[in-house]
Amino acid sequence: MPVDGGGFRIRPDVELANASDVGCERTQNEDYFLYIEPRDDDEFHHRGRLILVADGIGGRNGGEVASRLAAETVRDIFLETADGEDSRSVLIAGFQAAHRAILDIAGETPELRGMGTTCCAAILRNGQMYYGHAGDSRIYLIRGGRAEPLTEDHNVVARMVRDGLIGEEDARHHPQRNVLTAALGLDSESVAGDFPVDPLALLAGDIILLCTDGLHGLVSDEEFSLTMAEQSLSDACRELVALAKFRGGPDNITVQLLRVRHVES
Repeated sequence: MPVDGGGFRIRPDVELANASDVGCERTQNEDYFLYIEPRDDDEFHHRGRLILVADGIGGRNGGEVASRLAAETVRDIFLETADGEDSRSVLIAGFQAAHRAILDIAGETPELRGMGTTCCAAILRNGQMYYGHAGDSRIYLIRGGRAEPLTEDHNVVARMVRDGLIGEEDARHHPQRNVLTAALGLDSESVAGDFPVDPLALLAGDIILLCTDGLHGLVSDEEFSLTMAEQSLSDACRELVALAKFRGGPDNITVQLLRVRHVES
């Protein structure tokens, strides 16, 4: 079950929109999205804002449980942020706690064994964005009419592209394109996620896009850019989901869009 802001008020320096759809072939939605923005009068408003998308894996109820557990665990770590704590460290701690929680519950519940989830998340704070991911859910920056992926997929095919074994076009149709090399809940001591050391400096007009592979697997980077032109983010979300479903929509489809109206100092 996907969620949006949990009742938190969105301050006027950003515009937010999101959408999640079961797609054309699935019977349940194992994606999960979340946005958290502490109120101005919250004594811990220094935390910034958290935006996240997760795509559960594991079949039956496992994927849905894993994606929700991951999102809520990262959220809880974020809400416990102490004054002055580094946002990158918060994301790493959140992902690691989510990884352990998924492994613990899967180990205790036979029907949930093998569950896991991709996750991409960003913290926007003081005009900068710290971000990280595990799996093949993506974060994009749309600036100046051009969509640029900020994350590299953790899957077998992306590794083959990086190693020069196949090209980008071949990768889009490769039979192993959904085989993950990293995700929360994979059987390892710690999660093999990527968390860039340097944050992204935000500019007014930037759009941050987070999505699952049910969207980016069917919609190109160029189409992401074109869809943002001259319409609201809500309309853009609806258009992107409709386009993915028009092309078959075999997977759940989830997208979050955040536009920076002006940069906080």
